Amino acid sequence: MISLLTLGIVNTYDKIKVLDAHYRAIARAAPICHAFGFSLALFDFPFNMSPDELVDYVADKTTIGESGKYLRILHEKKHLFVFDLPKKGFQPQLGSVVVTTSKPEKKFSITTEAIADEIMHNKSFLILVGLGRKGLPKDIFSLARYHLDITSHGISLETCTAIGCIPSYLMGIVHTKRSKNR
Repeated sequence: MISLLTLGIVNTYDKIKVLDAHYRAIARAAPICHAFGFSLALFDFPFNMSPDELVDYVADKTTIGESGKYLRILHEKKHLFVFDLPKKGFQPQLGSVVVTTSKPEKKFSITTEAIADEIMHNKSFLILVGLGRKGLPKDIFSLARYHLDITSHGISLETCTAIGCIPSYLMGIVHTKRSKNR
């Protein structure tokens, strides 16, 4: 069994109107997800369209991610998911839920090294990032098994910085550990 790694972006901006921030974050996340072997899950975005239409829409709106090339690849490989925000729990097939925060609760806190070890043992994770000024809604924290501070220093990152940092840092650790084990 191979682990499924999913970067989940939770919209906390406008729930009705599509903003530049919505499609630009998607366009920025797609090449990162593709490069580091992650799926991309979008939660609570105001798009009333099919995934095919969403891919075309994002590609039409921006040149980021080679004008949607990587978003299209994720979609074709069935690694693009669009969901409403769950009230009772996230889709179990996406793996253990990890909220990203600069202030993890101690009893739920996990290190990047611990997640990397679990990835090497084929564990699946849904790693959530909030898109908006307030970050992830606090009620989502109770749905998560783990809290991750990717910086391990309590430093809050802007959404797109986190989108780039989290998969690359995690997979850098995984690749380093794998090369040492050879």
